[in-house]
Amino acid sequence: MTRLTLGTRGSALALWQARTVAAALECDGQCRCELQVIKTTGDRLAEVNLSKIGGKQVFVKEIEHALAEGEIDLAVHSAKDMPAELPEGLTVAGVLPREDPRDAVVLPADRTDLPPLDRSGATPINVGSGSIRRVAQLSRAWPAAVFSLIRGNIDTRLRKLDDGDYDLVILAAAGLRRLGHGDRIATTLEPALCLPAPGQGIVAIETREGDVDTMNRISAVSDPLASAALEAERKVLIDLGGGCQVPIGALATIVDDQLTLQALVASPDGSELLRREGRGNIADAATIGASVASGLLEDGAGPILAPATTGSSGAADA
Repeated sequence: MTRLTLGTRGSALALWQARTVAAALECDGQCRCELQVIKTTGDRLAEVNLSKIGGKQVFVKEIEHALAEGEIDLAVHSAKDMPAELPEGLTVAGVLPREDPRDAVVLPADRTDLPPLDRSGATPINVGSGSIRRVAQLSRAWPAAVFSLIRGNIDTRLRKLDDGDYDLVILAAAGLRRLGHGDRIATTLEPALCLPAPGQGIVAIETREGDVDTMNRISAVSDPLASAALEAERKVLIDLGGGCQVPIGALATIVDDQLTLQALVASPDGSELLRREGRGNIADAATIGASVASGLLEDGAGPILAPATTGSSGAADA
């Protein structure tokens, strides 16, 4: 029997993802998975703004190092946490089926009514978010909102919300649903209002390119629709540079064999925002992503991206 060591963060959501991947790999009875929890920089600096410590790569760097060094056989990540460019020798060999990719509004436990966020001159409403992507988009539509940084895992954020630190918080619907907090969602935000981060709602399984047996095992349990969507969305991120200081959103939806990709680039304060859309066959996911990214650059995304810290850290988004 093949035994695989699976690297993961130790949060409740990360462990849910890792155990779900392990169960899928073990379903044929020919494989056993052992979980190895690895503490990342993002976990150690849980209260620091992500853009100040290197963007989303701080949630995967130590795990990817363990994978590259052969200390683990595969790594499980929230796809939106992965850097635009993977370290040499590593690859995403498969993904789980996608959960709801949208962002969600969560209210304190003792409230059921949404405050009037879209009314100019209304009483300021304290909105907790760790994501410049969300702030850039929602600040345009919610003039009554005052955005405050919030960090920590889902349970920590819900506790801060219920303790009165915020009037509402914005979280990924996928994480809430996977951890059994779907009943806390007051409303989900449609992509026209708030386009999700590339890969949001997708669990990615990473391994070494030379480990053919493990790659084949992962590929056998991979969801082809989520895989195509992630390929298109990450191509946008890669071609735009993926700087951690600039809000980048991307969402691919698939109907039959046709893939529709929406993407945007915005300035951190939301004063500038560019959108593009592309369509094509699912087999051309990467080509569609490249075309949409090229269109955004043609529309003037370059000057918006220029002030950002360049590199492959991925858009800062929590």
